[in-house]
Amino acid sequence: MELVAGFQLSPYFHAQVTRSMPPAEKMMLEHSVDAIVRIPADFARQVNSGSAQVQVVLHGGDANRARIIQGYVQGAIQAWNARQAAEGKAVAAGSVAVQMRLWFNDANDSHYFLVPGLIVLVMTLIGALLTAMVMAREWERGTIESLFVTPVRIEEILLGKTIPYFLLGMIGLALCIVSAKYLFHVPLRGTLPVLLGASTSYVLVALGIGLLISSSVKNQMIASQLAMLATFMPALMLSGFLFDLRSMPTPIRLITYVLPARYYVTLLQTIFLAGNVWRVIVPNMLALATMVALLGLGSRAVTRKRLD
Repeated sequence: MELVAGFQLSPYFHAQVTRSMPPAEKMMLEHSVDAIVRIPADFARQVNSGSAQVQVVLHGGDANRARIIQGYVQGAIQAWNARQAAEGKAVAAGSVAVQMRLWFNDANDSHYFLVPGLIVLVMTLIGALLTAMVMAREWERGTIESLFVTPVRIEEILLGKTIPYFLLGMIGLALCIVSAKYLFHVPLRGTLPVLLGASTSYVLVALGIGLLISSSVKNQMIASQLAMLATFMPALMLSGFLFDLRSMPTPIRLITYVLPARYYVTLLQTIFLAGNVWRVIVPNMLALATMVALLGLGSRAVTRKRLD
């Protein structure tokens, strides 16, 4: 079919052809495709009658990206209409009507996409920025010496510094979820336990980064600046919150794979807007769990009960 070939040969699309709707819906849920162009079985007959219709289903998780894709799809179909009219195969240009539909964001509200990203920023600030100054403050005040002369183990010191900020992060998470649900009316299509599990993993990662910085640096100012550079700025610019990762240069896109905010943004957008899509949730949860283990070991390695 010429219309399908137009999408396959276009440099703006990476077309995947399916014979039925269920496989296409599965790919949309997994966010491996951004749009579905549904061509009816009797499309040729409709074209000959001058009343053909094509349905375009867009992934509305990112409203701005959906609008861009909508423009490209409409352009491709209009180009096909023009070719058909020029060859005398259609009654007139524009004989194929396009029906647009947004999934996961029917109202095309940008805050459906922005609110989960803001939750990531809040959790990053609570977990990393505040924790980054915990041990550094002890070094500056000299109170770390009184801890080192006690029989308390390093693991217990780190755990005692982490638990209060973990509880603070959980309180902040609860406020964020309530605000997203009842203040901004963002739908929560996934289950609350899955959301809490994903958020707990990210808070632990943020706490681990902050604790690693705090254990390595003995100055609060330097620790806070390092925490901003290592966590908040990447979470804002390179997590997929503001800018689509697939539009970035390949070297920058590769760097994002070591950033925990990338995985948390994907988890939140999926759980809030699409539901419990396990093929998306499980790999991202495993990535965060791996980071939790590595950061815990790193914090333990750099924290020693001795004064240099």
